[in-house]
Amino acid sequence: MTTSLTNRQLADTFTLIANLLEIKGEVIYKILAYRKAAESLEALGRPAADYHREGRLTEIPGVGKAIAEKIDELLTTGRLEFLEKLKAEVPESLAEILQVPDLGPKKVALFWKELGITTLAELEVAARAGKLRNLPGMGEKSEAKVLAGIEALGRRSGRIPLGRAWPFAQELLAMLRQAPGVVRAEAAGSLRRMRPTVGDLDLLAAASDSQPVMEAFTSRPDVARVLGKGETKASVEYTHGLRAQLWVHPPERFGTALQYATGSKDHNVRLRERALKLGLSLSEHALARPDGSEILCATEEEVYQALGLPWIPPELREDRGEVQAALAGALPRLLERGDLQAELHSHSTWSDGKLSIRQMAEAALARGYKLLAITDHSASLGVAGGLSVDELRQQREEIDAVQRELGGKIRLLQGAEVEIRADGELDYPDAVLARLDIVIASLHVSLRQPREKVTQRLINAIRNPHVDIIGHPTGRLLPDREGADLDMEAVLLAAAESGVALEINAHPARLDLEDTYARRAVELGIPLSINTDAHSDSDLDLIHFGVATARRGWVGPEHVINAWDVERLMEWLRARG
Repeated sequence: MTTSLTNRQLADTFTLIANLLEIKGEVIYKILAYRKAAESLEALGRPAADYHREGRLTEIPGVGKAIAEKIDELLTTGRLEFLEKLKAEVPESLAEILQVPDLGPKKVALFWKELGITTLAELEVAARAGKLRNLPGMGEKSEAKVLAGIEALGRRSGRIPLGRAWPFAQELLAMLRQAPGVVRAEAAGSLRRMRPTVGDLDLLAAASDSQPVMEAFTSRPDVARVLGKGETKASVEYTHGLRAQLWVHPPERFGTALQYATGSKDHNVRLRERALKLGLSLSEHALARPDGSEILCATEEEVYQALGLPWIPPELREDRGEVQAALAGALPRLLERGDLQAELHSHSTWSDGKLSIRQMAEAALARGYKLLAITDHSASLGVAGGLSVDELRQQREEIDAVQRELGGKIRLLQGAEVEIRADGELDYPDAVLARLDIVIASLHVSLRQPREKVTQRLINAIRNPHVDIIGHPTGRLLPDREGADLDMEAVLLAAAESGVALEINAHPARLDLEDTYARRAVELGIPLSINTDAHSDSDLDLIHFGVATARRGWVGPEHVINAWDVERLMEWLRARG
């Protein structure tokens, strides 16, 4: 017998083994071997069951003979004796506790061995009763951090980060556009609105005959399960765990279908209200007149036009005043990727980047940028190989040399991403900051400080006259790490007063500043900067995620300093001193 375990289920099994071994205190190389196998299985383009059937399991990266045997046992029997024995030694529920932010395996093992805590609920009860603070290496503050971590874990939605969903959706759309009879295929839902996280992938195709499209969609090699399949709708789960739904509509009705499926729900309510005022009813199929006749819309533009509205970009469709603005002819001209002239936040091999300054400059040049700021980390962020003051001087020499080699093709700036330390001070003295062309100040450490303290740290940096940009303001990492608990209104008011720019970090693990705060920044006249925080050339291609976040915040190019021409940007930097 062979089971129908998906790649995701196999990966979850090996992740669980790694977590339990880590809590047990097993040697690190064994733990890493299971984690590597889990990562490879999750990223695999074909079902692992295919490799198993072909006798090629060891060709999967990170899968050696021992792990191949375990995959074989799982796929053959649906269980793993090794894991059952491990769970008899280390309670499986401890792996859930390991998900609490800032809790490592040693602490989880401590709670288990000293207090008999084996579940998240037991940990919360013990923390609220003050039972953790007297354990070795703990204290009142550590206990409070555990409680805050449990609360943060409870707020996680289980939704998919945009950076994971978007590229796979593009792959599916490319496939659908090649399917027989398809004249158009688009993403819908929160993915099309470019929210930071999404649920299942919603896809729409326009075709007169739905059956060949359905067949192409459900018969991909990486489909683990077909969850449902009808005449015009199908739902599947892929081997890596993502799920997608496809609707197929006749081309002449595709506009209303796409508008409806894109949402948001509240935006659609507004449109239906508008339709009723005009004596119409709006559904996913058509606009209907009182006599029952239909207005068919092949495009979204036709839908909005029939309602007396200009087309509203998907990123704005959250019922935040976009319909009212459209009626008043006051929709903003939103930022586009082509507006950006510069990348102002990038890293090289001088700190934790993968490419040299010359390679980063060439990568930026290849993407049409006219200016690149090299902003490697400052000294105290040791994990990122931050630069000492002496290394900054040496780096300046290299940047100048590369600038001479490239001439006027691109302008290079020496900057730094300067750590805002836990005590509120910046990592370099003002005299060093003054010598840099551009300064980004960022939070990376002590993000769980009380709101008043962490907010004041950020405001201190904002008020430093040498700081030009506040990088990824909250420090969050999607989906696992919440940002600092900032008083954002206080931060925004301080930024408005100082004239510092706030960054919308385009990396899909950050997307920080959030769209709502970006819109508030525009209202307050705060300049914004949209950057990829690039650590490699491929990172530069993530910029569209930041542009989408800006668009969700109603941001136009006039509000973004790296959408200005180079001379205007340089004049702004010089004026800031």
